[in-house]
Amino acid sequence: MALSKPTFLTHLKTLARPHRSLRPCFVTLRHLSFNTPEEAAAERRRRKRRLRIEPPLSYAQRSQQQAQPVAPPKPIQNPNAPKIPEPVTVLTGNRLNLHNKILKLIRENDLEEAALYTRHSVYSNCRPTIYTINAVLNAQLRQSKYADLLSLHRFITLAGIAPNVITHNLIFQTYLDCRKPDTALEHYKQFSNESPVNPSPTTYRILVKGLVDNGKLEEALEMKKDMLEKGLAPDSVVYSYLMLGYARSGDADGILKLFEELKEKKDGVLDDGEVYGNLMKGYFIRGMEKEAMECYEEACGENSEVKMSAVAYNYVLEALSKNGKFDEALRLFERMKNEHSPPRRLAVNLGSFNVIADGYCAEGKFKEAIEVFRSMGDYRCSPDTLSFNNLIDQLCQNGLLSEAEELYGEMGDKGVNPDEYTYVVLMDYCFKVSRIDDGAAYFKKMVESGLKPNSAVYNRLVDELVKVGKVDEAKSFYDIMVKKLKMDDESYKFMMKALSDVGRLDDVLKMVDEILDDESAEFSEELQAFVKEELRKEGREEDLTKLMEEKERLKAEAKAKEIEAAEATQRSARAAVSSLLPSKLFGKKEDESESTEATENAIEAASGGESQTQAGNEGPIEEATVMESVASDTSSEDESTVTDSNAVDTKPF
Repeated sequence: MALSKPTFLTHLKTLARPHRSLRPCFVTLRHLSFNTPEEAAAERRRRKRRLRIEPPLSYAQRSQQQAQPVAPPKPIQNPNAPKIPEPVTVLTGNRLNLHNKILKLIRENDLEEAALYTRHSVYSNCRPTIYTINAVLNAQLRQSKYADLLSLHRFITLAGIAPNVITHNLIFQTYLDCRKPDTALEHYKQFSNESPVNPSPTTYRILVKGLVDNGKLEEALEMKKDMLEKGLAPDSVVYSYLMLGYARSGDADGILKLFEELKEKKDGVLDDGEVYGNLMKGYFIRGMEKEAMECYEEACGENSEVKMSAVAYNYVLEALSKNGKFDEALRLFERMKNEHSPPRRLAVNLGSFNVIADGYCAEGKFKEAIEVFRSMGDYRCSPDTLSFNNLIDQLCQNGLLSEAEELYGEMGDKGVNPDEYTYVVLMDYCFKVSRIDDGAAYFKKMVESGLKPNSAVYNRLVDELVKVGKVDEAKSFYDIMVKKLKMDDESYKFMMKALSDVGRLDDVLKMVDEILDDESAEFSEELQAFVKEELRKEGREEDLTKLMEEKERLKAEAKAKEIEAAEATQRSARAAVSSLLPSKLFGKKEDESESTEATENAIEAASGGESQTQAGNEGPIEEATVMESVASDTSSEDESTVTDSNAVDTKPF
């Protein structure tokens, strides 16, 4: 179809008009320009790296990811906040196997290996739970290994293992057993203020009993108030401990007041017999024997409905045996043994046998006391070190040293380890019966077993040895204990006096020589005057002066050697710096010696230049500063090359 001429002209005009592009409905911004080619290359590398780390998702993965709920962000925890202890449910798998292995070591009485294995496991793939650690701590407490217990507790604290309430209870018990009630109270305040764990009734029982045993009755009463503030009602056990504290101080009114308070809380019905024994003591203190025996019938009579535990029976036994009713105590003890049927009924324990043994000793029947003490194994009771010490001490006080030594020999068969008190008691009574060698042998056993006698025990030993003329033995014990004890001037004087009296002044000078060599010991002016006076008796006071001058000379020589060694170290450091310096830093050199000399000059010049250019800094530059400046200079060689050695003087390192 042919176009007409007007139409054709109109079409040509339309084509001749400039084309106007339509504005898009939206604008997409895409940054494709970079300042430098390096930035573009860096962007490409970043995108490739991101694709390697996060590959593109398929349609199925994308839909699955969108379907998953987005977890809320975790709150930021305070790193200084105390950690919450792990629940018992974590004791499974390998951690349970580790727990059982450590329990086996404890049953085998290998506490050192158990503690060591626990320490090694803390930083292993199988970390022990706090329940495993508590088992080791409890075993150490039972055997009075207080130093090992506190060391392990300090280790787990630094390792970040959160303790639970049982851990804190063990620490409280340790400090109270060590006669440190103030330290135990400090730990309790820190525990109650900072720990996320709440105290338990057992916590307050331990604290109240320990404070009462340490003569802190007022603090124990405050602990009862604190228990009420924590929302815990004091039970009859806590009241029994408090009443025992009043009984020891002879305050019958305090005992009766606590009893009335407890009775009011129980609405007049006391079905627990924990307080009856101490209530009897209060009546006996007041001289009310009739009321005390009525209380006994109410608690232990045939028609009594009061539930008596072994501890409650022990309080009654003690009240009877110490107030002229030992025959009644023996009848009650026989009844307790008949009722004892473990594990269903526990009517006697170690304390029961201790009370009866003490009662026999008070009656002067030591043979019966030993028989009762040995019979406790028939009732599944095991004596401890304290029980042995108590009976051994009473036997020694009544002149039965041979029976006490026989009882001491049984400790090993019972698996009980003697402590310092055991050896000191036997040593002292051996001295009283003039058995000096046997007493010294007990002291030696104590030291060899790893125990630590104090200076008072050592002084008693050397005093007895010197009295009988055994100066050599006393000097041998001095040589052993001078490394273990911090001797005072009186201990030094006593030993020096004993040696001087037998004419062994050379040994006195040797003692002085050892004191001067020991940095922890002090050769005081008073001790110097004493030694000079002893040497003057033989006209040898100049020997002390010569000895002290010789020691000063040796110390001066040693100090000079230290300075020389420090200077040699400095020279070697300078030589190391010079070996790192580039040769062209100093220009062309003809030989190696000239290069070395130029290096030293460069270092000295650098030190001088630094001190001149920096008015606030005094002294030469450290070798480390020189090495840093050398490294910076060598890294910029392409920018500025030093061609003249004199340039070093004008450009400090």
